[in-house]
Amino acid sequence: MKEQPLAALKSWVQISKNADFTIYNLPFGVFKNKRLSPRIGIAIGDKIVDLSVLHEHGFLSEINLPENIFLRDSLNEFIALGKPITKKVRETVQKLLLDENPDLKDHQARGKVMVNRKEATMLMPVKIGDYTDFYSSKEHATNVGTMFRDPENALLPNWKHLPVGYHGRTSSIVISGTEIHRPKGQFKDPDMEKPSFGPSRRLDFELEMAFIVGKSTKMGESVKIDAAEQYIFGMVLFNDWSARDIQAWEYVPLGPFLGKSFASSISPWVVTMDALEPFRTASPEPEEELLPYLHCKKDFGYDINLEVYIQPEKGKDNLVCQSNFKYMYWNIAQQLAHQTVNGCNIQIGDLYASGTISGPTEDSYGSMLELAWKGTKPLRMEDGSERKFIEDGDTVKMKGHAEKDGVRVGFGEVIGKVLPAK
Repeated sequence: MKEQPLAALKSWVQISKNADFTIYNLPFGVFKNKRLSPRIGIAIGDKIVDLSVLHEHGFLSEINLPENIFLRDSLNEFIALGKPITKKVRETVQKLLLDENPDLKDHQARGKVMVNRKEATMLMPVKIGDYTDFYSSKEHATNVGTMFRDPENALLPNWKHLPVGYHGRTSSIVISGTEIHRPKGQFKDPDMEKPSFGPSRRLDFELEMAFIVGKSTKMGESVKIDAAEQYIFGMVLFNDWSARDIQAWEYVPLGPFLGKSFASSISPWVVTMDALEPFRTASPEPEEELLPYLHCKKDFGYDINLEVYIQPEKGKDNLVCQSNFKYMYWNIAQQLAHQTVNGCNIQIGDLYASGTISGPTEDSYGSMLELAWKGTKPLRMEDGSERKFIEDGDTVKMKGHAEKDGVRVGFGEVIGKVLPAK
């Protein structure tokens, strides 16, 4: 088959106009259904390509793959084969799905290879060994600093010199669709004489994205910034649920703890960096001179449109935020270079979240803390109710996609419903 311009690719799979999982995307995930055990697949349109069946029928025979590599409950072992292999698998599937290619379209195994996505249950895509949450949006950090500290010195002195982050809890990272119980803990408002205990009264979402490590290092090694993309397999949407009242009381002097560790939600499909390549863009210009290990020669920003919706129980979706990943002051290469510059070792499947992605306008703020400005500007829902923070029964839905020159690559969505405290 002759090479085609990227935007000219057409698949024999029916794909709706604004679909996230196009022929240009082909993200990896782990799924099961009533008759199939956990396995690895690729999403396209409303279908999933069952890679284990594809492999079984010889469609991937030209790639050196271990037997049953796709009959796994996580992507970790597949990712460990290395980018040349995982890229070849994705490219081979892309060719098989092209309208002009009859190999799979007319094959008797097509019915087994193509699984209905609505009949599948999505599982955690990777086994996460370690998780770091960064604080890389200048707008978000400035907004929070303005609310809780001196507005004239909203950013702490280190913020423009390094990507600030903290080590989070992996055990409570859950797949989209998992319901979240309102957390309990200590809190002390400024007008309270002593701390109190109970369910959080200021439950919040944080609009984030996260990248997944695709290559391990040994302790003592550092990832050079120009090599960072060799260590990043792909990206997901990430909701870093936050209990603001618990967090405000506990975070000095060592940072977030119970206010964050109760739950974080991720989207199930991992969009590869190859799929995101057309959407690279420059990051904001540094406002301070950076140390050499944080200097980027390439662009590591990505133009990804992001949205957040709140759906009250038995109500409709309310769009409350429209932001973009390109606003991030610190990019993914800088984050990984900084994480490892001290010799910290990383492992395949580790997850690194961006921190709240807020833009320059009020409707682009990536948390309720900012959107409702610490509760002083409540958001009005379609049903007439107001929101200062997230209430029991509310469902928070985040979506993300990139689009350019007729090419669309999306992440699907990450959803979580809030239940009352146990």
